[in-house]
Amino acid sequence: MEKKIASIVILVAKGADVNRLNSVLSDYSLVVLGRQGINIIHRQISIISLIVEADNDVIGALSGKIGRLKNIKVKTALLKLYNPDD
Repeated sequence: MEKKIASIVILVAKGADVNRLNSVLSDYSLVVLGRQGINIIHRQISIISLIVEADNDVIGALSGKIGRLKNIKVKTALLKLYNPDD
């Protein structure tokens, strides 16, 4: 299957299972190209932004596992990889 680049934005609210989230992210560490975390103290949330490179099935499995965690929301945007020969 063709690999794609995806941006995954994770909103982590108060009371979220962050240990389980970190475990899931660790399980998929081979496809993660970059990770950035931002705390928004006045809203009592954190946002994690991931850039991953994988096929649709892996990206879907990762976002699905994250989305099932308590007090966590996730949104994914996919991009087809650029091919200079096209």
